[in-house]
Amino acid sequence: MSIRPLVLLLLFSCLTITSMAAPPSHSGWNRLLKQYVNERGMVDYQGMKRDQARLKTYLDLLSQNPPTPAWSTNEQMAYWINAYNAFTVQLILDHYPVTSIKDIGSAVQIPHVNTPWTEKFFSIGGRKMSLDNIANGTLRKQFNDPRIHFALVNAAKSGPRLRNEAYTPTRLAEQLNEQGVDFLNDPTKNAIAPTRASLSKLFDWYKGDFTKNKRSVVYWVNRYSQTKIADDIAISYLDFNWQLNEQ
Repeated sequence: MSIRPLVLLLLFSCLTITSMAAPPSHSGWNRLLKQYVNERGMVDYQGMKRDQARLKTYLDLLSQNPPTPAWSTNEQMAYWINAYNAFTVQLILDHYPVTSIKDIGSAVQIPHVNTPWTEKFFSIGGRKMSLDNIANGTLRKQFNDPRIHFALVNAAKSGPRLRNEAYTPTRLAEQLNEQGVDFLNDPTKNAIAPTRASLSKLFDWYKGDFTKNKRSVVYWVNRYSQTKIADDIAISYLDFNWQLNEQ
């Protein structure tokens, strides 16, 4: 083989590998969210159920294109957040109708053992995975960004709003900040006054994440809440409503 064809072959191989390694498009998920999720983050699960083939196409795309070290941090985070939310919707649809995600699985659920979040019902890159693998084993472990807790949706009314658009690498910081503003200023999820604060249980469950890097729960409240609170304020936590986030 002459030098020129060999060079062309090598270039083609490099381009092919680069193309395969590129992050998948989230446009399919974006279209589904636009169609079946309203501005309050409530989901038309019945409509999504009838259109489940389109969701499967997107999930298959994710499964076949796992993140690589060559991706940027934002590309990886956007991928995993979208994957978590989309597979959560898939889990609900697989068992629909349900009144709560906690109705799924064993009648006797042991925390961290046999919950809906520990069920390995999908694969990414050939590896069987659970929602817990994404949230705790990947996002919380690899990325030091507590704002993920404003983006990961657990299909519950007390949880963060499911955006009616996909997360994208170019807008990820903006989207996460918008989620923080939305979550902290929703009185059904956080009741904040200058002299007291009743916060979402998310701040209790993941307090270790919110207090990393010498920050505090108060820091995150004041970063996004319209009502500011003092460092020594008494904080309590609201009961979590696990009712399905359904329209």
